[in-house]
Amino acid sequence: MRTSARRTAFTVFSALAATALFTAPAAATVYNQAVSVQEHAEIAEDGALTLRGTYHCEGPGALQIKVTVQQEDAGNLSVGTGSLVCDGADNEWTVRAPQFGAGLHPGHAVATAELQEVHLHGLMPSGVSTLAVDTQDIEIHERS
Repeated sequence: MRTSARRTAFTVFSALAATALFTAPAAATVYNQAVSVQEHAEIAEDGALTLRGTYHCEGPGALQIKVTVQQEDAGNLSVGTGSLVCDGADNEWTVRAPQFGAGLHPGHAVATAELQEVHLHGLMPSGVSTLAVDTQDIEIHERS
């Protein structure tokens, strides 16, 4: 049984295409995403904490930023931002959050900002994926 050169070339090309398709790295489909948190935060007279940073995102999806602040001698505070604009540009975010008894005070703390994609099932959230993370030693100052 004889196989034509054209058929052999087609078979080899198909095998190479399938190999390339199924062995492509997963990161090849991920958009360019980044988040940062500034090294300074402010605490207001009423105890509310204000944090700022930047983010960069591209592509579709329901995205949010979750920020967690920890102090050794106090509690933790986690807060999320609202919806984000993903236009491929560097954008700023600000969050002001009441502490609800977290006990954070002026001084050293550690803040972690996470850029998260919220997966929806219809209108209900069904899961969250973290796309980018930034952890910084920060200083909490009294708001003047």
